[in-house]
Amino acid sequence: MRLFKENVLFRVLNFTFIDLALASNLSYFWGVGSTIALTMVFQIVTGILLTSRYVATLDCAFSSVDFIMRELDKGWLIRYLHSLMATFIILLSYLHISRGLYYGSFKRPRELLWISGVVLLVLMMVTAFLGYTLPFGAMSLWAAVVITNLFSAVPVIGSLLSQWIWGGFSVGGPTISRFFSMHYLLPFSILGIIVVHLVLLHDVESSDPTGKLSRLSRVRFHVMFLSKDLVVWCGLVLLGAVFIFEFPDFFGHPDNFIEADPLVTPASIVPEVYFLPFYAILRAIPNKFLGVVVLVWSILVLFSLPWISLTGNVRGNRFVVYRVYFWLFVGNFVLLGKFGCSPAVEPYVLLSRFSTVMYFWLMLFCLS
Repeated sequence: MRLFKENVLFRVLNFTFIDLALASNLSYFWGVGSTIALTMVFQIVTGILLTSRYVATLDCAFSSVDFIMRELDKGWLIRYLHSLMATFIILLSYLHISRGLYYGSFKRPRELLWISGVVLLVLMMVTAFLGYTLPFGAMSLWAAVVITNLFSAVPVIGSLLSQWIWGGFSVGGPTISRFFSMHYLLPFSILGIIVVHLVLLHDVESSDPTGKLSRLSRVRFHVMFLSKDLVVWCGLVLLGAVFIFEFPDFFGHPDNFIEADPLVTPASIVPEVYFLPFYAILRAIPNKFLGVVVLVWSILVLFSLPWISLTGNVRGNRFVVYRVYFWLFVGNFVLLGKFGCSPAVEPYVLLSRFSTVMYFWLMLFCLS
C-alpha cells in the first residue's frame, strides 16, 4: 500500500477518479464529457481494426469497404460501430457545449478550459468529415468536392490551396490517401488534447449549476459521480445497440451505397446530420467568399465568448431570461439543420438567412 501511495501515476489516478472533490448538485449531464473521452478511445480501437482491411486508393477504397461489410467476419459490426459512434461523438459534443453555454462555463476563470473544449469540437468535426469521405461512395465524393472547393474562395492562393489539398487538379487517389492519413492520426492528437482538457478542468474545477454552493458541500468523485458516469455510459451502449442492430443506416445516405463516379452528380448533396446547420449557413450567403467567412465565423465565434461576455455570472435574476434565450438558440439551431437538408429554393433560402442572423444575434448578444 505504501508503494502505491508513493507512486506518481497512482496518485494522479487516485486524485482524478477517487478523491476529486466536486459540487454535490452536478447532474448526469456532467457525465457527457467522460462519455466522449471513452467513445474516442473506442473509436481508435475500431479504427485500427478497420485499417487492416481498408485500402486507401481510388480503385479499391469502395470495394475494400464492401469487402469489410460483406466478407470479413464481423466486419459489418466493426464498421457500423465505428461510423455510428462517430456520429454520437459529434452529437454528444454539441450536448456538452450546450451544457457549457447554459451554465456559463465559458466565463472566468474557465476561459482556457472552454477554449480547449472548442478546439476538441473542431478537431472532432474535421476527423468525422475525413472519415466520411473514405468509403468513396457517391455522397462521400461530392461532400469532399464541395468542402475542399471552399478553400478556392481564399483570395490569391485559393486555387493553389485547393490543388495542394487534392494532390492534383481534382479529388482523386492522392486526396483519399491524404485524408486517410489525417483521419488516422488526428484521433491521437485529440486524445492528447483531452488530457490537457482534464488537467485544466481539475485546475479550475467544475462549476455547480447554481453557483451558490460552498466548498464544504463538495463530495468525492467516487462513488457518487462515478456511478452517474456509469449510468450515462450504459445509456450510450443501449442506444448504440438499438441503432446498430435495428437502424444501422439511420444516419447514412442511400447514395453513399453507390460507388463514386465523378461524372454523375447526386440529385441533392447533403452532408452528415451533424453538419446540416453549418451547411445551411453556408448556403444562406449568395457570395462564395462571404459564405465561407460566415461559415468559419459561425464556429470561431465560440472561441470569442469568454472575452465578449458582459457579465460575470448568468445566474440570479438574469438566469430566467437567459434560459429563454438559450432554448431559442437551440430551436434555431435545429431549424438550421432542417433547412440544411432542404432544397436550396425559396422559402428555405430566405428562412436560412433569417436563422443565420438569429444564430449570431443570440450567440453574441444574448448568450454571452
